[in-house]
Amino acid sequence: MENKKWFVLYSKPRWEKKVDASLIRKGIESWCPLNKVQKQWSDRKKIIEEPLFKSYVFVKIDEAERVEVLMTPGVLNFIHYLGKPAVIRDEDIETIRHYLMDSEAKIEVISLDAFQQNSRVKVSRGVFLDAEGTVLRSNKKKAYVQLESLGQVMIVEFKTEYLKSV
Repeated sequence: MENKKWFVLYSKPRWEKKVDASLIRKGIESWCPLNKVQKQWSDRKKIIEEPLFKSYVFVKIDEAERVEVLMTPGVLNFIHYLGKPAVIRDEDIETIRHYLMDSEAKIEVISLDAFQQNSRVKVSRGVFLDAEGTVLRSNKKKAYVQLESLGQVMIVEFKTEYLKSV
């Protein structure tokens, strides 16, 4: 029986991809979600992949692997929630993976500190079907939905008819 759970690591700034590669080389299941972003230079535009969650890397480990993970260059610590290392549900990881595979996906992540809590909603269509979250702010095109186990806000563009109150 596998007792591995998903945890969130806090890495040095701009070390997410290096930490992910180092963990994979060690045989540890690791994932650094990447978002395709268009960048403008003075002479050209280019699509690059940058980490979706700044300074965060996800690892699926058991207790015995914790020390090995912490000894990886660039890893600063585990993200804690309510005094314990934050455990991420498999469903949350899969939801993010499926959303990032969508070519039309537009996603941006910002700190939870910038918003105040508002109301609970359930998504009625699309990749986030039946997902519940807290709308922290919305307008005609966007809903800001909190992934509570990450302490982050995932900003997903929904049509307002895709949301219903819980």
